[in-house]
Amino acid sequence: MKKTLLSFLTLIIPILTFAQETTSEKIDRVFQDYTGWFVDAIFYEIPFSDTYQIPWVLIVLIGGALFFTIYFKFINVTAFGTAIRVVRGKYEDIEKHGADTLYGDQTDNEGGDVFETIKNEGADGEVSHFQALTAALSATVGLGNIAGVAVALSIGGPGATFWMIVAGLLGMASKFAECTLGVKYRDVGEDGTVYGGPMYYLTKGLKSKGMGGFGKVLAVLFAIFVIGGSFGGGNMFQANQAAAQFVKLFELEGGNAGLYFGIVMAILVAIVIIGGIKRIAKVTEKVVPFMAGIYVLAALIILGANWHLIDDAFALIFEGAFSGLGIAGGLVGVMIQGIRRGAFSNEAGVGSAAIAHSAVRTKYPASEGIVALLEPFVDTVVICTMTALVIVITNFDGGFMEYGVEIKEGVEITAVAFDSVIPHFSVILTIAVILFAFSTMISWSYYGMQGWVFLFGKGKITDLIYKILFLFFVVVGASISLGAVINFSDAMIFAMVVPNIIGVVLLSPIIRVELKKYYKAITVKHEALDDGAEDLTQHM
Repeated sequence: MKKTLLSFLTLIIPILTFAQETTSEKIDRVFQDYTGWFVDAIFYEIPFSDTYQIPWVLIVLIGGALFFTIYFKFINVTAFGTAIRVVRGKYEDIEKHGADTLYGDQTDNEGGDVFETIKNEGADGEVSHFQALTAALSATVGLGNIAGVAVALSIGGPGATFWMIVAGLLGMASKFAECTLGVKYRDVGEDGTVYGGPMYYLTKGLKSKGMGGFGKVLAVLFAIFVIGGSFGGGNMFQANQAAAQFVKLFELEGGNAGLYFGIVMAILVAIVIIGGIKRIAKVTEKVVPFMAGIYVLAALIILGANWHLIDDAFALIFEGAFSGLGIAGGLVGVMIQGIRRGAFSNEAGVGSAAIAHSAVRTKYPASEGIVALLEPFVDTVVICTMTALVIVITNFDGGFMEYGVEIKEGVEITAVAFDSVIPHFSVILTIAVILFAFSTMISWSYYGMQGWVFLFGKGKITDLIYKILFLFFVVVGASISLGAVINFSDAMIFAMVVPNIIGVVLLSPIIRVELKKYYKAITVKHEALDDGAEDLTQHM
């Protein structure tokens, strides 16, 4: 397989070199002509007045998040502590073997199972809770947190930060709901490989409610959208931005620097994705905490150095959140920018994360849903907020950004903000952008693969075809400018929202049943421990 990929990369070098020189604009124009209607439809803005419009897909995302927050009784708050304990492995024993088996009443009519006799009755799945969380985070934590926040602030001002946080908090409920279903309705192959995500809960879940045909249509649409999104927004856009930062840092303008960068990136991605979700998880559980840690540490250093300005920054954020501070569209304009950035950053409601989370080892689907609600919190509430605070505080004296005047290159603004306190941090930021892009690509390769397998079947040849196509688009993305292609692929990512939200809302009663099962299992364990039973987590 490695020889095949190497031969393929060797073959496309001259093709792409030619394409870079002659057909980039042509490809862009052709895509615009044939796909512009789809992009316009997905991102169509409903005009509520002359001064502001709201993208309809944003209304669906936030409307879904509000519904899930209320329906599950503010689980984004009530289950936060439980989520931390689950990630730390406090309930790994009951998730692997079941609470009744380990801590329940061992009577004859239950078979009399004891711990020593159930070692072959483990839960299905390929990765741990922490690995599933980092795999999903690696697809969302990235350029949106670095560049997207700066763009949102330039348009909506500091007040956009407040609404960004609101979107992140509401999105926690959406992530819980879709990821619980991802585990509930996953398929497990004979070799233990897990196939999961909206494609499966839309078909199997809605079929159980007598809507099999409708569910199949939604699942096929979602699979098509996730494949397109994996090639574009989850791949080409990432490769393009990473290559641009690399070329700029080392002043390699002109020539085929982007092409060669793309080839190297494709080889690195190939090494990871050939191993499937297990290898992807092993990489992301190291890369994501490392790069997020460095970024957050730098932000904390800047906030620490300017601690006396933090209260002023928050005052500006709150004032702007409810007044508009002269931003176009006023209060509603600020609200739209913040919620849009928050929702688009953490992808809550898109359904993509449910694919990664479905591979977790557990007998209780709701356990992974609870873990998943941490994702929007880390991505939006923590990392996006830190970025916003750094920019707002350094802009007090620096004056490098005028609020209300839209910028195009958000990474540059963020780099200026960090460099103003930590000289040459832009070098580390460039490395972070490349690592963020890399981790996003490997996670989205898995998402796209799951959609591909759902449509075209399971098998080594099917897998290989998708992986070769994915690697091809890594090189394409780094090599040429494809504005319309990127717009189209982004539209496909957010088109995933429609079938996903419809399905999750219809299946909400099933999610609530699963949540009660898991809470009951936790109660059984705690009651057994209170009665003197041994905590079996250490034996797992």
